[in-house]
Amino acid sequence: MDVTADGCSVEVYLLLPPAGEPEIVHAAIPPGASILELGSGPGRVTHPLLELGHEVVAVDDSPAMLAHVQTETVCARIADLDLGRTFDAVLLGSHLINTAQDTDRDAVLAAARRHLAPSGRLIVEWHPPEWFDTVASGQGGLIGEVAVELADVVRDGDLLSATARYSARGRHWRQEFTCRRFALGTALTSADLSFDGWLTDDRTWFAARAGRRG
Repeated sequence: MDVTADGCSVEVYLLLPPAGEPEIVHAAIPPGASILELGSGPGRVTHPLLELGHEVVAVDDSPAMLAHVQTETVCARIADLDLGRTFDAVLLGSHLINTAQDTDRDAVLAAARRHLAPSGRLIVEWHPPEWFDTVASGQGGLIGEVAVELADVVRDGDLLSATARYSARGRHWRQEFTCRRFALGTALTSADLSFDGWLTDDRTWFAARAGRRG
């Protein structure tokens, strides 16, 4: 069973369907906009975006994940990425911005910034600060046929650690993770980015633009 460096099971991610993410991204950018997707996994969001008419380059550090992606792929760590070209949109989903270490988040945002066209838009999914106050063990639900449940939630200042438990087709998987609450404005400014609006009512998706606004 293939498992990525951060503990993701390729098998379970192949079973997870998109949950509205492609539509959120599509509505936030121009028709046909080119997209650099950071942390694509096996193409759960990539493939619907292709069907919606976008050119997508998918980036992941797992060859096992990228083996399932049906578009141009790049196997690399996000922080190290430098393709020498820019895109109409850069997508940073799956709460990857909530890294446990501030330096890792800064590196991810810097990578997104250097691939963003001057008029482009960065599209981000994150855990907003209020999520850290309300999340609890036992929360979960169904994503397609996959049952998801959080367990072992532990808070330590701005850090939150937990285990995501997945089950489907008589199989069970688990993935431990740690994420950090942070000040959005400060993080964006440090990466020469500026906030450009919320994309969902629950504020779990937002957009940013290149450069700082006065």
